[in-house]
This record gives sequence, structure tokens and C-alpha cells, in this order.
Amino acid sequence: MKKIKVMSVFGTRPEAIKMCPLALELASRSEFDSTVCVTAQHREMLDGVLSCFGVQPDFDLDIMESGQTLSTITTKILTLIGPVIQKVRPDVLLVHGDTTTTFASALAAFYERTAVGHVEAGLRTYDRYSPFPEEMNRCMVGRLAQYHFAPTAQNRRNLEREAVTGQIFVTGNTVIDAMKYTVRGEKFDCEALHHVDFSRRIITMTCHRRENYGAPMESIFSAAAELARRFPDTLTIYPVHLSPTVRECAARFLTGIDNIMLIDPLDAMDMHRLMSRSYMVMTDSGGIQEEAPALGKPVLVLRRETERPEAVEAGTVKLAGVGRDNILALASGLLTDEAQYSAMAHAVNPYGDGHACERIAQALLHAFGMADAPEDFAV
Repeated sequence: MKKIKVMSVFGTRPEAIKMCPLALELASRSEFDSTVCVTAQHREMLDGVLSCFGVQPDFDLDIMESGQTLSTITTKILTLIGPVIQKVRPDVLLVHGDTTTTFASALAAFYERTAVGHVEAGLRTYDRYSPFPEEMNRCMVGRLAQYHFAPTAQNRRNLEREAVTGQIFVTGNTVIDAMKYTVRGEKFDCEALHHVDFSRRIITMTCHRRENYGAPMESIFSAAAELARRFPDTLTIYPVHLSPTVRECAARFLTGIDNIMLIDPLDAMDMHRLMSRSYMVMTDSGGIQEEAPALGKPVLVLRRETERPEAVEAGTVKLAGVGRDNILALASGLLTDEAQYSAMAHAVNPYGDGHACERIAQALLHAFGMADAPEDFAV
């Protein structure tokens, strides 16, 4: 039997968390010849995730450099991945979500007349500059891809409205599958977390998005500082992104506050362990909007909009925006109103049941005439 040659390409920490379980699923099946190529758009943070999942890339483009820009990332990937595609000659190249790695790799595959499968397809804010550059990246990949693996029915409807070509499958999100690998045990690898008193109410916070640089980030950090002062029984733990812009702003607003703990970025296992033992989460991350509700943790989204409206509708997250007063009001509500907290903590996560990777594998088999189409994921 001829195997389907699948090459999975990713380069950042969030992509790796969501693509590693899929790579493992494909590698476990005899119908596939699975290859993994990483761009290392995020070198250190990517390597930590690969180690967590035990995934060894077949190709490593190692593109990360000091002072890299969107243009240099794009051009380096286009230059380096073309020869890899020519060597492997995959039947389909899988990319994930909305990063510059995703767009550049999909474009390179198109140039090589190689089919593209888009994992986490169909997310939209309909504002080309927010999130930037992610919204435009995923829209352009939607035009390049032939197979669209949409996490939710809403994502499918977004794609249908845009009249994309190719086949659309509703699979759930692979990040829920990833948590089967990462939420294991209670001991943290991060030494700084060994000494945390988890009998306190822990607030996990992340903030790193480009569109929040400047005044929005200052407003978010000012709100976090004031929240810590108003609720001294809480402990806010913030794994600070490696971006110099983020680190400078965090140091300016959040150092010297006894119940705010600034630490280095965590690997996937420690991040999921931390969220599982937290009271609530405040974040501008996309993936955490899906991960934390799976752990029963309310999420305040530190952005003006979200491409994940299903979570807002389900009640697992609230859109807090970037205004200091609104963030404070919503966070204070969760810390003082037990009914409000319980309603969010017990809402149904709309993003998956832990079987997205299986559905994607079956969808690929179906696309190549080797299986029936998988049933759509539904809440």
C-alpha cells in the first residue's frame, strides 16, 4: 500500500504545542510517511516544546537571528524550505494557524505545486491589523490551502463565506489533544515555581502580542499592578515573553510588587500545570483562550477583539480589552463574586474533546480515497 507522505511544518512555541500531538498521531499510523520540519522562528521556546513531546525534527531550518523582522523571517523560510520540499516531495504539507512560518511555508508549497493542509483554519477577527500579522497570515493561507481543518462550526462558516476552495473538516482543536501529554504530575521543572504557595489564589498572566506594544501594554500592566495591591491575598505569576519590548515594559510596571512574580517563559508542561493550579487566567494569547477553559479556569482576554468568539458565547472567557479600568472591574468581579466565577469555571469548553488529531488523520485518508470522512466535531 502506498503511504501518504505528509510534511508538518512549524516554528513557534504555540504552533509546536498544537502540531506535536498531530505529528505523533501521524507517525503512529502505518498509512502515513510522516516528516517534521521546523523553522525555529522561536528557537529556545520551540526546543522546549519539542522536548516535552519527544518529537525529533527531520529538518531544522534554524532561522532565528537577533533583530529578526517579519520580512527577514519570510524571506529566509522561502529560501530554505523550498529545497526541503523538493527533497521530500510530500503529498501534502501541513501548517498551523497564523504565524509567519505558516504563511511563508504555505506559499513555498504553492510554488512547488504541493497541496497545503491548514490546521486551525477559519479563525477571523476581520481586522487585517489585529492581531498583526496573524489575521492576514491566516486569511492568505486560507486561499493557498486545499484542506482546511477547522476547529469549530463557526470557523467552517467563516471559510464558506469566503468561498475558499478545497475540503473543509470540523475537527476540534489539537491543543486539547496536547493536554493529554502535558498535564501530567504536579512537580514543576521550573525551579522558581517549587516555592510557590498554591493555597493562595494564583492568577496566571501572559501578555506579548505586537498590537499591545506601547500604550495598551502599559495599561494592561498598570491594571495588573493595581489588582495585586487591591487583593494582597492573590499571587500573579507572569512568565515574561523574551521580547525585549515586553521585558522592559514588565520591569517598569511590575517589579517590586510583593505578590507579582515575574519568571522566564515556561515550557508547555509547566505552563499547563501552572494554569491547572491557578484560580484564573489573564492573557492576550490565542491558544490559552482554548487551553485554560479545558482546565476549568476563567479567562480574561487582554485584547480588543478575539478570533475565538465561541469561548465568549460559551461563557468560558470574557473580553476585557486593554483599558485599565475595565480589566480591573472584570478581574475584581471574578475575585469577589463566587457565582460569577463558578459560571465561567463550569461553562462547556467549545474547542475540542481530545480527538482532533484522529479526525485530521482520518480526513487526510479520506482526501486520498482511503477512508470515509470523519464526523464533524460538535459541542
